[in-house]
Order: sequence, then C-alpha cells, then structure tokens
Amino acid sequence: MIHLALLLAALLAPARAAEPALTKDDASRFAKLALACVRKEFPNKPDHVMKDAADVRGPKAQHPAFYGCYDWHSCVHGHWLLVRILKEYPDLPEAKDIRAALNENLTAENIKGELDYLEGPERKGFERTYGWAWLFKLEAELRYFDDHDAVRWFTALKPLAGALAARYAEFLPKQTYPIRTGVHPNTAFALGFALDYALAMNDVKLAVLLVQRSQDYFLKDRAYPAAWEPSGEDFFSPALMEADLMRRALKPGEFPAWFHAFLPRLPKNLAEPAKVTDRSDPRLVHLDGLNLSRAWAMRSIAAALPRKDPLRKALAESAERHARAGLANVASGHYEGEHWLASFAVYLLSTPRP
Repeated sequence: MIHLALLLAALLAPARAAEPALTKDDASRFAKLALACVRKEFPNKPDHVMKDAADVRGPKAQHPAFYGCYDWHSCVHGHWLLVRILKEYPDLPEAKDIRAALNENLTAENIKGELDYLEGPERKGFERTYGWAWLFKLEAELRYFDDHDAVRWFTALKPLAGALAARYAEFLPKQTYPIRTGVHPNTAFALGFALDYALAMNDVKLAVLLVQRSQDYFLKDRAYPAAWEPSGEDFFSPALMEADLMRRALKPGEFPAWFHAFLPRLPKNLAEPAKVTDRSDPRLVHLDGLNLSRAWAMRSIAAALPRKDPLRKALAESAERHARAGLANVASGHYEGEHWLASFAVYLLSTPRP
C-alpha cells in the first residue's frame, strides 16, 4: 500500500523560510542571466531527429516557445526561473522584461508548435526525462501563482505538460532499470520533479505510479559506492538524487532507516565541493551545477532525518560548503555555464535549510 495521503501532506505543507533566501539582489542578477538567453536562438545544441530533408530547420522553427538558452531543457528551466522570481518579487526592476518574455513565448500557439514537434515515433525519446522534469516544474510553479498573466501561461502550457505526463505514464512501466548517471537521463531526479508535479496537479494516478516505480528501482539499495563520485562531467550526484527522491517516496518514519542503510556515512569526496578547472568548457562546467544540486539535495535529505541524527549535521554543513562554492560561480562570463546555472541556483535558494 502506497501512503499517498502522507506524501501529499508532506509535500504540500507550507515551506519554512529558506536560508540563505533568494534576495532581491540575487533575483535581479539571476533574472538578467535568464533574460539574456530565453530569446537567444544561437548558439544552439538541438536534440533533433530529422524525419526527412524538409525537417532541416532552425531552433525557433522547431521550438517556437523553447528555442533559446542553447538547448530545449535549459530554455524550459530558464522560464521556470523567471516565473519563480516574478512570483517572489513582482516589483523587481526586471519584472516588466520578465513578463514580456513569458508573454511572447508561453502562448497557446507556440505551445501547439511544441506539441506538433513531438508527433511521430522519431520523437518518442525527445528530452526524456530531464527536459520533461523541468517542464513539469514550470507548470507546477504556475499552478499556484495568483497572477492574471500566470493563469494564461499555465493554461497555454497545460496541453504540453499533459502530453509529457502521458508519455511518462506510458514509459515508466517499460523502464526495467533506473539510469544512475550524473547527467541528464538520471532517473531519480526526473521522478522527484515529476512526483512534485503530480501532487501539485492532484494527479493521483500518476503520483501512485511514480511512487511505486521509485520504490521498485531504489528501495532495496544498500551501501551505495559513494567513493565512485563524482564523475568528470556530473551535474547531479546519483547518490544524493536517489536519496532526495526516496525522502519523497517513503513515509517520513521509513526514510531514515532506508537512508542509513543506503549511505551509512558521508565520505570526503561527497562531502567536499567539486573543483572546476575550466568554466569555458561546456562539460567541465557541469561540476558547478553539481555543487548546487548537491547542496539542495543535502538540505532536503538532512531535513528528513531526526534532529539528533549525526548524518543530519554532516549533510547540513556540507550543503553550505557546496552552496558557497556553487553560488560564487553562477555568473562566470562564459555562456557555457551562464545559460543554465542560475536555474540551479534559484532552486537551491528556494530549498530551506534544515
């Protein structure tokens, strides 16, 4: 029996104030980075299977809503960042530009173009599942935004979110094994964001499936080999993404025992921030994202452990080291990181300290 009511209560409970919070100055800095790319078509790295010669098209022709920020998923989470910041600071100096960008891109016509792109068997794996996860996060953010423009954006986006949710529901029963990589296909990360979306949308059927598959994939994991992390281009910790998912997919009283069996201690290579040697390299700069995502995962995992649990303290202290390292390098002057790292930073700063 999956305890969905308990999960709903935990996920929808009012969040505590986050520290360090997303300050107004931070919001302005990060908004500028997203605004500089959500309508910037080139350079661009498409995830594009061409059906025929007529399918050789530019990014905006393929993706009328999400053509910017170098790739589709980064553009999607750039839009999430703008919505989140506008929601937090509606009087921000950049608010007018944020509304203009969202009004331009999140239209019913543009979203229909995104849906049209998905047609055909060639597109079955498009952005599965990282891009799907961020699209879910964007729609869930809009779901509880009491704003006249946001209602329109939410309505326009809903068919695309629904189509991807249907794809996920079709795909998950076929995915026998989880993907444990530290980059885009990571199964645990996508399941976590998808579960947040399902609960926000009151989609009980999808939520039950997501919890069940999370438990199918990860419930029996023990003594995770954390000494193997990180890999050279990770922006996720497979260990921490899995644990961050399972604190959602288990009852609160069950999670601590699972976590201690899964990760009995926090080894130095996981506790200390990763080092980045070249922020102009699009793969090496992933490690700045790793520091940010480790920090948000550690905060959430620590908050799910008992107050006297020694791992709670270790995780909380490590989270702050990672947060400092990651936040210091969001704006490096290199587009390779600047087109996406601000979204990770805003998500971290929206995650309360334990």
